[in-house]
Amino acid sequence: MSIWWSLHLRREAASVPLARRLLIGTMETAGVDPEISYDLSVALSEACANAVEHGGNRASGAAEAYRVTAYLDGEKCRIEVSDSGSGFTRTQDLRPARPDAEHGRGLCLIRELADHVHIGAKPGRGGTVVSFDKILKWKKDPSLLTA
Repeated sequence: MSIWWSLHLRREAASVPLARRLLIGTMETAGVDPEISYDLSVALSEACANAVEHGGNRASGAAEAYRVTAYLDGEKCRIEVSDSGSGFTRTQDLRPARPDAEHGRGLCLIRELADHVHIGAKPGRGGTVVSFDKILKWKKDPSLLTA
């Protein structure tokens, strides 16, 4: 089974659970193991939260949106979250946060929950793309919804 979707979301906190629910619903419909779905949904939430917080320049009124794309193809799911923020300008932006820090653990959490993670500059206008993938496991008896 192959499923692909893409969302163009406002950089608002309310967009994060929307993207997460869509991913969970897609995974459930496809018959993906709930533990894998949960891991990917948490990783997606962290990537979206970063795009909301760091993905643009609210003062200029520009870059008020970000994009989430999910691909379920065969045995793998790939998720990409892209924004138009300033991107990572320093290597310390990618270092793990201190254990007692209240912020800054999202990228480390994504790395723990996914099999492969890539964080890079968005081609063209600038910004950041966080992409991650995970090998899928399936429920023993997937109950696919039919239309």
